Amino acid sequence: MTNINDRQLLKELKDRLQERAKFEKEVNVLTQELQGVTKRFKESEALKSHFISNISNEIVNPFTSILGLSKSILQVEKNDWKKVVSMVALIHSEAFNLDFQLRNIFVAAKIEAGEVVPNVAKVNVRNIVQTIIEAFNLVARKMGIEIEFNYEIEYGFGKNFYFKTDNEKLKLIMSNLLNNALKYSYKNSKVIITMTADEDTLNIAVQDFGTGISEKNQKVIFERFKRLDSGINSINRGHGLGLSITKALLDVMGGTIEIDSKKGEGSTFTVRIPEAKNVVEGFSGEGNDIFFDDEDEIF
Repeated sequence: MTNINDRQLLKELKDRLQERAKFEKEVNVLTQELQGVTKRFKESEALKSHFISNISNEIVNPFTSILGLSKSILQVEKNDWKKVVSMVALIHSEAFNLDFQLRNIFVAAKIEAGEVVPNVAKVNVRNIVQTIIEAFNLVARKMGIEIEFNYEIEYGFGKNFYFKTDNEKLKLIMSNLLNNALKYSYKNSKVIITMTADEDTLNIAVQDFGTGISEKNQKVIFERFKRLDSGINSINRGHGLGLSITKALLDVMGGTIEIDSKKGEGSTFTVRIPEAKNVVEGFSGEGNDIFFDDEDEIF
């Protein structure tokens, strides 16, 4: 048996205590990391549950309305065509909203899968914005909201301005910004869209005079599946995909988005899109189709 003097014994004890302290420190670090992962997992599950709940409402509610209105039309007397026209308009509105929300969902899935790439063409941006405005006119009229379009580009082919960018992505960006502005506007107010261009950049600002967004909430509005009004009885439709999709599409196109908003005074979202450097032959569609044609390969 080896004899150990006091000094050696103390050194051995000291080494073991240091080693134990090191292990305890590593365990604490691992525990904190595990707690962080658990917290993020719980937050993710809560967001997904909230997302699925809202998605269900966005899909089920229009379908229910469409089915109910269609059944009512079948029961209308032949001479009561005004009532039929009114219900057909409501069916169109609900179908339009459903189509818009489903396309957001499909694009969100492609973004998450990393399958979104630019598809550049020479685009008549003025026509695109006017087409989007016309598509949302029925929604705006129902709320008594006027949509004003200020086109402040003086050069181009007459009243048209052709810009090398992604036609379909620009449509969805504009649709989400306008939908967001209408959704959070007060009734009988106004939404102002202003388009300008400088050198190789297209600038589009969408201003509303609605509820506005607090400085705290401005930091999270572009996060996936986030909504500022997450209460069960929220009066506003939407499931928080619109702005996150807009931000993701702008990232793909090399663009940016800025927000200027005050609670209770409205918001202005400004997107800046650089012109693509690709050499492009020919032109895209004139923007007269609402959203996408059935045969379009979008992303």
